[in-house]
Amino acid sequence: MGRDSNEFKLGDALKQMLKTYKLEGRMKETHLINSWGKVVGRMIDQHTSNLYIKNKTLFVRVDSAALRNELAYAKTKLINALNKEAGGEVIVDIVLR
Repeated sequence: MGRDSNEFKLGDALKQMLKTYKLEGRMKETHLINSWGKVVGRMIDQHTSNLYIKNKTLFVRVDSAALRNELAYAKTKLINALNKEAGGEVIVDIVLR
């Protein structure tokens, strides 16, 4: 039984819809933010909040100056790990507040 020309796999249709409405970037941003705890671990996740992305920069509130300092040293490693988890270059910088 052959497929009609208007039949698509659900996954392909969703990818096309995201591309058409230019939502791929937003989906990757959401995935990156949701992956924060997985990438940094439970202890760091518990001391960070208010994550959001603006202009390819991830903003993170940190409740400890010592932890903020440690995360600043690991910024490049964090950016690479988060982008890898999100499946592409979603962020280029992290601002720790």
